[in-house]
Amino acid sequence: MKNIYIIGVGLIGGSIAKDIRHLNPEITIYGIDSNPEHLDEALVLQIIDAKAEFGDLKNADAVILAVPVDAAVTILPEVLDLIHDDTLVMESGSTKVAICKAVEKHNKRRNFLATHPIAGTEFSGPKAAVEGLFRGKTNIICEVEKTAFKLQERALAIFQVMGMRIRYMNPKDHDKHIAYVSHLSHISSFMLGKTVIDKECNERDIFDMAGSGFASTVRLAKSSPDMWTPIFKQNKVNVLETLEEYIQNLNRFKNYMEADNFEAIHKEMSNTNHIKEILNGIH
Repeated sequence: MKNIYIIGVGLIGGSIAKDIRHLNPEITIYGIDSNPEHLDEALVLQIIDAKAEFGDLKNADAVILAVPVDAAVTILPEVLDLIHDDTLVMESGSTKVAICKAVEKHNKRRNFLATHPIAGTEFSGPKAAVEGLFRGKTNIICEVEKTAFKLQERALAIFQVMGMRIRYMNPKDHDKHIAYVSHLSHISSFMLGKTVIDKECNERDIFDMAGSGFASTVRLAKSSPDMWTPIFKQNKVNVLETLEEYIQNLNRFKNYMEADNFEAIHKEMSNTNHIKEILNGIH
């Protein structure tokens, strides 16, 4: 691979670009972005080697789409229209059903690999890009059987350089599971931040009193609404299901408090402590 095009040179696209440089010193990384300032920043930061346009994709050996999921549904078919028959195209969004459906009948479906590298921070833009962001993290690949085998091998070479663990899953299961472990976490963080801000008139008091627990819990509330609103929209059914279960648990906790049933509260927390063993097994 010599010519790699990154569409969307923010946190995810930029971080992938930084890792891809280790594949081959002769690789040229091109950037495409709807925000001209992002392209200028990416050039200055040496995330990309040159700016490009969609018409240049005919020269691509690989294209990595790292844009909000609503944009991906529109852009992905257009990208497949422009590439040659031996080009690998990957998309890295947090939902997969709508994106896979958008290209299920495309005559170049075999060129596309649906992926979700599960890593990130609350920051956005090229300046947020981090080398090694994905090392040791999980990458979910969906519908791998629909991608040409030689292009799968090309993708796996990239993932190996990035240091990622690979899991295979169908798009429907992916969207259901990710609603619990990612999408609900972001909603909780946003709403915790909103609750505190709405209650406290003096914002200085919030920051003066905020400990590390609050800071870590509300960290995700700094994430981009432009990215997360489309995710919640695309995964609406699964997100509503997780919210319903979460609200039931909150109401149960509230009922225990009202009834002075602190024994039940202690039991709930003790049972939930088991999550430490689960997470230690993952990490």
